[in-house]
Amino acid sequence: MLDTPPAPLRARPATLAIVCAAPLLALVNYTAPMVTLPEAARALDAGPTGPVWMLNAVTLGLAVSLLVAGVLADEHGRRRVYVIGMASLAVSSAIVALAGGVPMFVLGRFAQGVASAAVLAASLGVVGEVVPPGPERARVTGWYGAMLGLGIAIGPLVSGGLAALSSWRGVYWLTAACSVALAVTARTLPARTEPPSGRRRLDVPGAVTLTLGLAALVTGVTEGRLGWSRPVVLAALAAAAVLLAAFALVEVRHPEPLIDMGLFRRPSFLVATGGALATGIAIIGLMSYLPTVLQSALGMTQLATAAVFAVWSGTSFVAALLAPRLRLTTRGRLALGLLLSAAGGLALLGTTAQWSAPRALAGLLVAGVGSGLINGSLTHLAIESVPPHWAGMGSGANNTARYVGSSVGAALTAAVIGGQGPAAGADLMIVACAAAAALTAGLVRFAAS
Repeated sequence: MLDTPPAPLRARPATLAIVCAAPLLALVNYTAPMVTLPEAARALDAGPTGPVWMLNAVTLGLAVSLLVAGVLADEHGRRRVYVIGMASLAVSSAIVALAGGVPMFVLGRFAQGVASAAVLAASLGVVGEVVPPGPERARVTGWYGAMLGLGIAIGPLVSGGLAALSSWRGVYWLTAACSVALAVTARTLPARTEPPSGRRRLDVPGAVTLTLGLAALVTGVTEGRLGWSRPVVLAALAAAAVLLAAFALVEVRHPEPLIDMGLFRRPSFLVATGGALATGIAIIGLMSYLPTVLQSALGMTQLATAAVFAVWSGTSFVAALLAPRLRLTTRGRLALGLLLSAAGGLALLGTTAQWSAPRALAGLLVAGVGSGLINGSLTHLAIESVPPHWAGMGSGANNTARYVGSSVGAALTAAVIGGQGPAAGADLMIVACAAAAALTAGLVRFAAS
């Protein structure tokens, strides 16, 4: 299956601008509810688990769709998948903006996640297609990773600002308008007519078992907030174990799998996928829920919370741009980023009980540098760890791991904080996530040796 890929196409500035707009818009949309969740939950009369579903629905949509989107982009054209994804993001954003209750909001956010999966997988696949390996690819993937940080930085600020001016719905109308504009301009992207090995059929059994398995997993950890011994939680987790095991068996035996299981014999692929999973659980999941905790525990306003976390995400943006200049291997930058994220996170201990701006901002700065190094490194590894014509598959696997992890991390954070209280629960999760990040950093360095 490792056919010789065609020569890379020329990377025009306009192409790279459209490509880098995808993670920016996807992450703005992803982080939109971080500071408006309490207001939206009150407006839609959400129950005990409603807010977690409102936060996790987009992550679930991303997680169950990224691998399928990556394969579709590789096989049917990255430009086509990008355009369809942006058009779908516009429609789903309008659904969220018009939501009159939690079910419609959650459905719209899930659809936004599916659409975001398409544009993320297609856009990173374009990078692998048009940018040859070497320093140029490192620079471009640094920009791509920086857009993740920039999206996280400005998403809460835009969302909170529009909420202060009008309502929490404003950011979704803005997302819809930007998606339409990008769908139109994406017609200038290059498009392959055929993959190098010929067009494959979609692995339907793999797609079904993966989608249902991940949905069951997220359902189990989300509903676990109200008690881990409840029948619905146990049934969901058991179903997830069975379905994900079935997915692995299907992929081993299928002649044209959704993901080639042989990739897991590659150390670089293991590092990329494992690092993305740990990043989702220990960093994105925790940071996604902490703004809600600060608002409820300390009475911070939406804009104040957004400004505080913009220190972390804004620093991440700058660090991702500068990361390629470090005289470290990509794996070395990933390990360093995980350690800095752990150290910065530990500085936040106690801040939900008694706010200390200097200590919290210093911790967010250090964690932001770490997050920037992680984003740039994972983006580069996602492409480098697979053959060039499987760039979409590599992107899909990497982002699936990242967003499955963030969904599980956010749900666990909400469950622990709900059971222990804001101060004790937040501190417990900060310590646990820092330990997980540090352990992953050690494993990355071990794998690199």
